[in-house]
Amino acid sequence: MSRNRIDVHAHYMGGTPARLLEKAALPGGFRMAPWTVDNALGFMDAREIAAQVLSFPSPLAGMPQPGLAVQLARDINEELAEVVGAHPDRFGAFASLPLDTPDEALKEIAYALDELGLDGVVLPSNANGEYFGEPFYEPILAELARRRIPVFVHPGNCPHFDVLGMGRSGSIVEFPLDTARNIVNAIYRGVFKRHPDLTLILAHGGGALPTLGDRISAHSQTAVAPQDDATVDAEHVGRALRGLYYETAIAGSRNSLLPVLEVTGVDHVLFGTDWPAAPVVEIDKNIGKLVGFDGFTPEDFTAVDHANATRLFPRFA
Repeated sequence: MSRNRIDVHAHYMGGTPARLLEKAALPGGFRMAPWTVDNALGFMDAREIAAQVLSFPSPLAGMPQPGLAVQLARDINEELAEVVGAHPDRFGAFASLPLDTPDEALKEIAYALDELGLDGVVLPSNANGEYFGEPFYEPILAELARRRIPVFVHPGNCPHFDVLGMGRSGSIVEFPLDTARNIVNAIYRGVFKRHPDLTLILAHGGGALPTLGDRISAHSQTAVAPQDDATVDAEHVGRALRGLYYETAIAGSRNSLLPVLEVTGVDHVLFGTDWPAAPVVEIDKNIGKLVGFDGFTPEDFTAVDHANATRLFPRFA
C-alpha cells in the first residue's frame, strides 16, 4: 500500500542544537548524529514519509546563565522557521519555549506562532519539576488552549532521576512514566475541565498512561486527594484520555497499540519515528510492527499514516 506519512515526532538537531551537542551542553543527556535538511529528506524518502513536524527534544529551563533559555528558544524557533520556509511541503515545526517563567514562555508563544508561523508548541513532561496542573503551567496551557494549536508533549526524566534511574538511560522506564505522571496530575488538577480545547499529542503512545486508564478512573473517586485537586469522576477521566493524541514512535507494537486503542480511537493515533534520537534500525523495526498490526483496517492505516495529522496541521492537508 502506497503511503504518504506525516511524522509528528521528528527532532531538529541542526544549527543551535548541533552547537550545544558539540559542547556536550544539551540538557537531558541527548547524544545523536548531526542533523541536516538533506539527511532528513533522505530518511523521509526512504520510508515514504511525506512530511515531518520538527521539534527540539530538550526542555529549556534551569539553564546555567540568566536569559540563556530565552535566547536559545528564539534562535531555535527562527532556525525552524527558515527550514519550514524553504520546504513548506516537507516540514512543519513545534516551537520551543523558555520555561523559567510563564511570562517568558507566553512571549515566545506569540512570536513563534504569530510572527514565525510555526505549527504548534513542544512542551516537556516536566520543566524543573513543574508538571501540568501546577500554577506555573496554568497561564501557558490556558493560552495554548485558547489558540487551539497542537502541543507535542515530549518526555524527560523526573526531578529525582538520580535515585530512580538506577544508572540506566531514562528512555527505558522514566520517560514513559513521566509522561503518565504529568497527564495524571493534569487530569486530577482539572486541567482538561478548565481547558477543554487543549490539544495534546503524547510521545511514544502516551508511555505508561494508557495501561493505567482504569486505575486512574477508579482512583478519581476513591483515593484521598490533595487539596489542590479538582473534582473529577471516572467519566471525566475517560473523556480526557479519549481526547488526547498518541503517536507511534517506538510504540508501534501490539504491546503499545492495544492499550492506546482501549482509551481512544484510531482517529487519535498519529505516526511518529523519533528520528534522529532513535536508532534507524529500531525505527525501521517499529514501522514494520506498525504496518503488520492486525488491529487496523486499510482505512485505519490511512488515518494513522496521515489523515489524522492533516486535521491538526493544515499546511499538509
